[in-house]
Amino acid sequence: MKSLPVKCKLDHVSFELQEQHDFEWLQSLGTVFCVFDQQDSGNISFGVEKNGTRLFVKYAGCRPMDYSGDPRDAVARLSAAVPLYKTLEHPHLIKLINHFETRDGYAAVFEWFKGECLHSHWLFAGDAKHTHPDSPYCKFKQLPIEKRLRSLDVIYEFHKHVESKGCVAVDFYDGSILYDFSTDVTMICDIDFYRTAPSVNDLGENFWGAVRSKSPEEFTLGAPIDARTNVFTMGAIAFGLLGGEMDLSFSKWEAGRSLYEVALRAVSKEREQRYTSVSEFKYAWDAALIS
Repeated sequence: MKSLPVKCKLDHVSFELQEQHDFEWLQSLGTVFCVFDQQDSGNISFGVEKNGTRLFVKYAGCRPMDYSGDPRDAVARLSAAVPLYKTLEHPHLIKLINHFETRDGYAAVFEWFKGECLHSHWLFAGDAKHTHPDSPYCKFKQLPIEKRLRSLDVIYEFHKHVESKGCVAVDFYDGSILYDFSTDVTMICDIDFYRTAPSVNDLGENFWGAVRSKSPEEFTLGAPIDARTNVFTMGAIAFGLLGGEMDLSFSKWEAGRSLYEVALRAVSKEREQRYTSVSEFKYAWDAALIS
């Protein structure tokens, strides 16, 4: 029998956990003004403010309501992810500024970015993501095509950088994209599952990632996870931001035939038919953009 949720209150926010947890360590970082508690990764995140400066704190060690795993596994994943934020540091990746162990877990502290997450499932679940006027994804899809293309350019440049550092993207999807609608700045967050290349799918069909942006090899145990996998992900993101997501038909595409053909090749089910790298994909994309 499932136990009743434990109600928690920190400064201005309330949330629920599966069991009691000590967050006293958080008080030294500032006043909590928001919480992101509906994650299935085992993490819970907070917005905190101190002397006018805001921070984003990601924490593992408690039992969020949507997490069915062992908190110790979440702690191991978060602590292992910290070096990635240093290795892949980039102007469009949220900046890690501190990390530390607590008595019961592990915390990573980032600069605050006031953009909105394009997959805000905790506010706009199901159809609301695509239809509600306040949904960040819905608002983004209504931006002029030029602004969306600039956002994609940021995403592609970052993943060229990832590739140049000898890493592969894992679990990159629209929930990893933050967009500030007041300044039109795109930032990338949550690269916790990125890996050193080459890698393999060690989880089978439950490999990390959103179904709408996963390549065939990300469902297949033992399959390579490499540059061609990254290419698929970049193409899938293009269809998510410029087209019909998993509906690859040209009728749903908003950015012209040349870019459509590049994106379509990127999401080929046959790995050999895709571009060999994000760099090659980006070169083809830019050439199509000019034409």
